[in-house]
Amino acid sequence: MASDSRHDVVIVGGGHNGLVAAAYLARAGRSVLVLERRDHVGGAAVSERPFAGVDARLSRYAYLVSLLPRAIVDELGLEVTLRRRRISSYTPLPGDPARGVLIGDAPPVEGWERLYATGRRVAETVFPSLTEPLRSAADLRARVGDDDAWAALIERPVGELIEACLADDVLRGIALTDALIGTFAGAHDADLRQNRCFLYHVIGNSTGHWDVPVGGMGAVTDALRDAALATGAELRCGAEATAIEPGAVRWRDAGGGDGVAGAGHVLAGVAPAVLDRLRGREPAAPAPEGAQLKVNLLLARLPRLRDESVDPAEAFAGTFHVNEGYGQLEAARARAAAGELPDPVPCEIYCHTLTDPTILGPELRAAGAHTLTCFALQLPARLFAADNDAVREQALRATLRSLDSVLAEPILDCVWRDADGRPCVEARTPLDLEAELGLPGGNIFHRDLAWPFAESDEEVGTWGVETDDRGLLICGAGARRGGGVSGIPGRNAAMAMLAEG
Repeated sequence: MASDSRHDVVIVGGGHNGLVAAAYLARAGRSVLVLERRDHVGGAAVSERPFAGVDARLSRYAYLVSLLPRAIVDELGLEVTLRRRRISSYTPLPGDPARGVLIGDAPPVEGWERLYATGRRVAETVFPSLTEPLRSAADLRARVGDDDAWAALIERPVGELIEACLADDVLRGIALTDALIGTFAGAHDADLRQNRCFLYHVIGNSTGHWDVPVGGMGAVTDALRDAALATGAELRCGAEATAIEPGAVRWRDAGGGDGVAGAGHVLAGVAPAVLDRLRGREPAAPAPEGAQLKVNLLLARLPRLRDESVDPAEAFAGTFHVNEGYGQLEAARARAAAGELPDPVPCEIYCHTLTDPTILGPELRAAGAHTLTCFALQLPARLFAADNDAVREQALRATLRSLDSVLAEPILDCVWRDADGRPCVEARTPLDLEAELGLPGGNIFHRDLAWPFAESDEEVGTWGVETDDRGLLICGAGARRGGGVSGIPGRNAAMAMLAEG
């Protein structure tokens, strides 16, 4: 039988944002209880060994870090190391994969620099504001001081900016991917979801760099867990919230025992749709939908490329784009919107171990093994609804086939085998993420990303985490400035609560 308790704050969900909030609040002297449904904290920001008998700790869901402010690392005293990748990206030409575009520190063409300079001009003002009370759009625009850059990123479809800066279809596609990760959208969609996704991908720490967490994503979560515990927070795993009521959270443990945790405040690290359910309410917005297939692989060696002029260790050191030309991305979206799997599947690949081999055990490192994370785009949850298992297998085959189209050998010929002789490959659909992580529709941002500024006069000066109940705050990715591994909504929820005294 679970027990009843009373705390200053109960945090529902032990993802990285919940841990950030717990650390700040416990450090401020509040009694904090974190309730986590799974048997470990971390949410999507974890490292796991998914392959039987294989000592490889993969960043199974989230994999790179850009949006985590240095202020959070410093304020919480986190032992976190982020390492810059030495290559930005490599892209085999879709029509001629024996040639490709390798992008290092220097931009390949003038238009590329113009495109991302536009992002930097906005980022330098917007990113520092993410850990402050919300400003109005007019205030932020005035602070940016560049009306053309603001309009291009905030008011007009980002496809217009990309097309104005870049003439080449391949370069346009590389840029457009920043607007599509986890988002089912087109370059010119009128609702500008793609713009919000692009904005969050280019503003991280005012530079837009995406870095590798040394030790894997679990190293970030471990540091946050340790910070929360060191300040006195209580972390209770295997405790699933079943209802949120004014001043209390009802929960159930793994053995079926029920408990009630009383609280002066409740912070919700779950998606807004889940929060509505826990409050016994009808969803306030349409159901979220993720749009990706996540494939994790462990390789015995890097594959050979059709482009013999590029060393695979260079090509895979950054983001490896496959069939992500501008036209291909738009065609893939149209095909998925019609209910069919894209062909070819646009995807991109990250090799953690070329930057940080510490996630591999000694045997794997000595053998030259490497991990690959493959993220396939324009694969919305609706495609998997009828038969998730069958369509997962079809989507995986299509994704590997897309990858093979730019390689000189099949990727499966390079894959490590686990203790049972099976290839070390796993795929996760949006519906798998919903089942495993509680993400409605598998949306990695909990819902469509929101603009990082107040959209009404009432929001100005708030923290973007408030609800219609003063005692209930959102501390997860579904907050106004959520999304990505950032800790920002966790910190903002803690600041909002502490501001009340």
